[in-house]
Amino acid sequence: MPYEWIEPEAGPDAPMAELHLWPYRSLPKAGFVIFIGLTAGMISLPLVAVIGSKILWALLPFLAAAVAGLWYALNRSYRDGSTLEILTLRRDRIALIRHNPKGPVQEWQANPYWTTVQMHASGGPVPQYLTLKGEGREVEIGAFLSEEERLKLKDQLAEALVRAKSYA
Repeated sequence: MPYEWIEPEAGPDAPMAELHLWPYRSLPKAGFVIFIGLTAGMISLPLVAVIGSKILWALLPFLAAAVAGLWYALNRSYRDGSTLEILTLRRDRIALIRHNPKGPVQEWQANPYWTTVQMHASGGPVPQYLTLKGEGREVEIGAFLSEEERLKLKDQLAEALVRAKSYA
């Protein structure tokens, strides 16, 4: 799953729970290199038949542009997928920090006693839209997760909030 509950360290100032969320990556960096290499090799295979002719020089820029375009698109996907959300739950404070690939870091804080987890089955930007509501503001969490993952996360967040409220 593209999220993980981190075990907090023991101590009086330690958080009760910490959650890290990130977008799913189906192609690891090593696979990226192999894929680009294989694609370049497969695209250049037909060029063997035209080595030494003017046709090679006519086709080469287009084939190089195709590989460069594929590389750019996959690299852009990696850069855009570097989003990280960190939810920290303490007895007196819940905080959500979103690190965007471009742009400023977004922060939200509220009292966990008055915070609710809400699931919007429809009407949001994605189905099963998951939000946290507290202190007059509603923020999304895990919009890049799949529907099933958001449903599981909703239950886990609600359970963590219940534990925090019982300590308050």
